Amino acid sequence: MFTRFSTPQNFLLLIAFAMPVAFSTWMALLNNFVIEAASFTGKEIGILQSLREVPGFLAFTVVFVLLLIREQRFAVVSLVLLGVGVALTGFFPSAVGLYATTVLMSIGFHYLETINQSLTLQWLPKDQAAHFMGKAMAVKGAAAVISFGGVWLLLDQLQIEFKWVYLLFGAVTMGLGVLLWLAFPSFSHGPQQHKKIILKRRYWLYYLLTFFSGARRQIFVVFAGFLMVEKFGYSAGQIALLFLFNHFFNLFFAAKIGKWIGKIGERRALTIEYVGLVLVFVSYGLVESSEIAAVLYVVDHLFFAFAIAIRTYFQKIASPEDIASTAGVSFTINHIAAVVLPVLLGLVWLTMPAAVFFIGAALAGGSLILSQLIPDSPKAGEETRHARLNRLATDKA
Repeated sequence: MFTRFSTPQNFLLLIAFAMPVAFSTWMALLNNFVIEAASFTGKEIGILQSLREVPGFLAFTVVFVLLLIREQRFAVVSLVLLGVGVALTGFFPSAVGLYATTVLMSIGFHYLETINQSLTLQWLPKDQAAHFMGKAMAVKGAAAVISFGGVWLLLDQLQIEFKWVYLLFGAVTMGLGVLLWLAFPSFSHGPQQHKKIILKRRYWLYYLLTFFSGARRQIFVVFAGFLMVEKFGYSAGQIALLFLFNHFFNLFFAAKIGKWIGKIGERRALTIEYVGLVLVFVSYGLVESSEIAAVLYVVDHLFFAFAIAIRTYFQKIASPEDIASTAGVSFTINHIAAVVLPVLLGLVWLTMPAAVFFIGAALAGGSLILSQLIPDSPKAGEETRHARLNRLATDKA
């Protein structure tokens, strides 16, 4: 019975559950905790978020760590490190302390996300990947619902201190990491992965889509939540409820969206996402109602499920042995903007908060233009629509 449970798919789904238990708690509490405990302004939150993204920027180093430890085991070590960082956060309520625990947590989180993406693309057939990624997002949604519901109960109803909430959820993630280590055997990874940094010209569109995606995500993660707290006065419990609502969507619809992306193709899915994001970011810059801001916050989050399309696009065009290395490189590219933008936009925020979201709209517009280059059926040799047209022209000649 237990042996039947110990499959690669269940390993990935259990990681998908364990990660949000800690990280969702950290996200839900962050803005209120840093304002109440450390008197953060836009400047300090920008610095903290930039520091949080430094490990993501260095994710390419995963290929060197894999010289010493298998991907599967490294994923578990990273999960435990994430739990430790979150568990310690509430015990260091100062700028320096929060910067330190954030970096610790972030090392675990970003290495875990890198390896998890790599293993998913290696272990899943191409025709099943989008649906499975949607299913994994649904599992993440379930974990996040439990976490946010627990945060709301512990803070708003039971009046538990921030530090004990951080400790509880961080410890749960650590425990699940130990379970993953003990309960699952080592699985075959398929093709032998390169243990060096891989950069290929034919992946250029994937790299650019990843870069713009990272920039867009930072504006949501850093400044949309900060807007809710600073401008509209949302409490930690209310923010947790907003997150709770967001992840209810993932719980019930993410798997269906993943399956739908597999049917309509990556270009159409990303077109829908980016048109919606342009409208959402412009609305963020203009909103004056706390209720409308909450609606925008929820709608913004819904579009995250569509990011599956960038990963499945890469899986279709990639050489199988490039996946682990390119997963690390893509996370680094994703975080180039993430390291710089929070600090720069934190300074913009001090004088004109709306401008931050108008910049986000421009970034979404850039992503929309790039997404139109994805072919109907991407594959090696047909990474972009231009590549297909060039090949057809050559064949005719």
